[in-house]
Amino acid sequence: MTITIGILGGSGLYNLDALDKVEERTVETPFGRPSDAIVTGELDGVPVAFLARHGRNHHLLPSEVPYRANIYALKTLGVRYVISASAVGSLQEHAKPLDIVVPDQFIDRTKNRPSTFFGDGVVAHVSFANPVCSVLHDLAVEAIATLNLPLKVHNTGTYLCMEGPAFSTKAESHLYRSWGATIIGMTNLPEAKLAREAEMAYTTLGLVTDYDCWHPDHGSVTVEMVIGNLIKNADNARSIIRAIVKRLGQEQPDSSAHSALATSILTPLDKIAPAARDRLSLLLKPYL
Repeated sequence: MTITIGILGGSGLYNLDALDKVEERTVETPFGRPSDAIVTGELDGVPVAFLARHGRNHHLLPSEVPYRANIYALKTLGVRYVISASAVGSLQEHAKPLDIVVPDQFIDRTKNRPSTFFGDGVVAHVSFANPVCSVLHDLAVEAIATLNLPLKVHNTGTYLCMEGPAFSTKAESHLYRSWGATIIGMTNLPEAKLAREAEMAYTTLGLVTDYDCWHPDHGSVTVEMVIGNLIKNADNARSIIRAIVKRLGQEQPDSSAHSALATSILTPLDKIAPAARDRLSLLLKPYL
């Protein structure tokens, strides 16, 4: 069975308890094993694949998450739409703890993380001016609007992705605020870049847990604060994901992300070495 909808759960969201017909799949990829077994099933009759980004026991640091393996593994199942959820800090007063931000832009502050499938004999440069799929983003916003949630949802924003695992210094937090960033997290940018290369539509839900460390009237972020607020927001996140999946079950729109590689591969296809061709066969297949 082809599964076109993938869900990546972050801190505090390690399962979808409404799944029916649950199976676990262990997937091997040319980029190693994913963070955990992929859990497949049906959400209100719609086939989905769920993967806990940090592992179901949260044993992987943000820098240790095998992002390439995670996205590639979802691709092997036929996934074309990725819904991500993650804990974030707020860098702006209007995005309060327990709010949800659906960002449409990113700033990359990560270091030394593999964030491309290419290299080693194959060159590709995907368009990334708009890093979130606008079609899937808008569908998510529309789905959220149908819910009577006891929280505020922000339909746009900029997600700054930092390396971690330590939280920001106050100087960094104020710098990121001056750049206009809305929220800060440690995981989404490698995912978004790799999803684009894998020709998947990608959107993410930022579950605000704290004010980072810039806010003079709130204590600096702690793990206890993050987890406490994340648990409060987890049920809302599940409801939102369920609403998005329901809409995708009714209509699966075309996205420019679905043909992102069509004009992005610079290496002549007939010049790609056999080893590289095998490694990237799943991505290159439509163009070979």
